Amino acid sequence: MSDTETKHTVLAVDDEPDLAELYRVYLDTAYEVRIATGGEEALSMMDDSVEVVLLDRRMPDMSGHEVLEAIRGEGYDARVAMLTAVEPDVDIVEMPFDDYKTKPVTKEDLLGLVEVLLHRAQFDEHSQKFFALASKKAALEAADTTHTDEYEEILEEMERVRERVDSTLDHLSARDAFVEVPGNVP
Repeated sequence: MSDTETKHTVLAVDDEPDLAELYRVYLDTAYEVRIATGGEEALSMMDDSVEVVLLDRRMPDMSGHEVLEAIRGEGYDARVAMLTAVEPDVDIVEMPFDDYKTKPVTKEDLLGLVEVLLHRAQFDEHSQKFFALASKKAALEAADTTHTDEYEEILEEMERVRERVDSTLDHLSARDAFVEVPGNVP
């Protein structure tokens, strides 16, 4: 990466300092990494340059849920992944995160997660919502909580969002079919 290119900024939040530092080591070559070991510290480090937040769910001063609500409440547009030892349950359905991963994670897992979240950030709002719902669905399936009303609600919401995404794609495809391509056509 040249000096003129800027790295994407990731905020890793975990109340275990050694684990937060490990995340920095894993990500430091590819990203600008900030680490925080508590919710208040994380919020003080949050600004518009942060593109991805890796957020522990269980912390002593503020829960990950509270930090997530504060991030969304302040209007930050960062992609947020809950990265936690807490097995998912139906309580995750209302949480406005983009992905959910259960610890432990490998360096490859973490790099892949950040890459996927940065890629998703380029999508429209409906596509981002669809992927967030798909992550919740997968987390509930991994926790074997598919027999709940909340799981059924996720499936229904995914279908509604999928229809909006399909409609957007159909509209774009029809419009793009008539866009003039610049340059010389042989």
